[in-house]
Amino acid sequence: MREDDRHALRSGGPRPLGSIRMTSRVRRLLVLFAAALLATVAVLAAVFAWGPVRVSETRVLLDFLLGRGIAPPSDATVSERLRVPPGFRVEVYSSEVPLARVIVFTSSGDLLVSRTRNDAVSILDRDRDGDGRADGHRVLLDGLDGPHGLALHEGWLYVAERTRVSRARFDETSGAVTGPLVPVLAGLTADGRHQTKTIGFGPDGWLYLSQGSSCDVCVEEDPRRATIMRMRPDGGEAAIHATGLRNSVGFDWAPWDGALFATDNGRDLMGDDFPPDELNRIEQDRFYGWPYVHGDGVPDPQYGAELSGDTRPTSPVHGFRPHNAPLGIHFLRTTDMPSGYERSALVALHGSWNRSTPDGYKVVALRWNSGGAISESDFLTGFLGPDGIIGRPAFVTEGPDGAIYVSDDYAGVIYRVSATTP
Repeated sequence: MREDDRHALRSGGPRPLGSIRMTSRVRRLLVLFAAALLATVAVLAAVFAWGPVRVSETRVLLDFLLGRGIAPPSDATVSERLRVPPGFRVEVYSSEVPLARVIVFTSSGDLLVSRTRNDAVSILDRDRDGDGRADGHRVLLDGLDGPHGLALHEGWLYVAERTRVSRARFDETSGAVTGPLVPVLAGLTADGRHQTKTIGFGPDGWLYLSQGSSCDVCVEEDPRRATIMRMRPDGGEAAIHATGLRNSVGFDWAPWDGALFATDNGRDLMGDDFPPDELNRIEQDRFYGWPYVHGDGVPDPQYGAELSGDTRPTSPVHGFRPHNAPLGIHFLRTTDMPSGYERSALVALHGSWNRSTPDGYKVVALRWNSGGAISESDFLTGFLGPDGIIGRPAFVTEGPDGAIYVSDDYAGVIYRVSATTP
């Protein structure tokens, strides 16, 4: 480009011909993209209107496709609608983080929040005045590419975007990023469905990465999709750790034995009551069924016959109700909880969109008994009611204060659940 053309662009004057042609090309691409999106929506609408499963929550589906949320509920609505077990109370910690997703506390008590569809990571300032709410909100990183997973490790903030995992130096005392984001693993694929990436550091000091499938059911071209991977903190020695996991959005380690557990979303369009969503105990080099087998060994109608006879999928350790979409899981580590939660994890059920009767939209508690059996009970409910949906729980974590924090990526709220009894 000539210097006078550069000057024209900087000054808002006439653009050179090449720039005009590029703009026309971009416009054509945008038109084609819009047409493709409308066609996809039309096909989905047709499938769900006349196909095997009716869309029970059309607005939820439409908002998901358009990447938008709803207004936060009022304090009165929260008090009226949301319920927790005896010995707990629930309140709004912040309503300033639209499309809030993964939440991670710093050692100083500030809360990091990934806002995947806003391409940003925010930080909520710790509650210094003791009123039960965050003292402020600021954007920590923006201009990202669908940031989802967050992790803190040895002075680094790790961020998982759609096609890479990066890290930047981070001061947990001041809550400030002190260096550029530098990729530790790049070249990940993000085509099709389930484009988010979740990360977390295990007790072994390695960084784990989950990434969902590109489809509802298919044989992947990229062998890293529908897996959990493991790598060194600098991205070295990256390798697939476990396979056959359609969309394991959430994972965590049990504090009593260090075992890794991951939620998994089952495939769609097989009726209201199949397949179950899953909780799997993840072990190295194990295969967990998708796309060939669902639940406890039921063959997929399309791909089940292709499973090799000598390949035995690992069965889930717990089945959630179908289409409840379990996302974040967090094992409780605090000693401030009421009795009965000593060996427990909390799981956010994002809620159904393709069941004839909506289900989920809550946080459940899983309890392990001494023999390893798991029982499930409600923990935070009321997002789904006869007068509509007021939120979709996404991720769960504990704060330094011992309270439980839940992100709602639909209403843009962080909830705080605290114990009312010693």
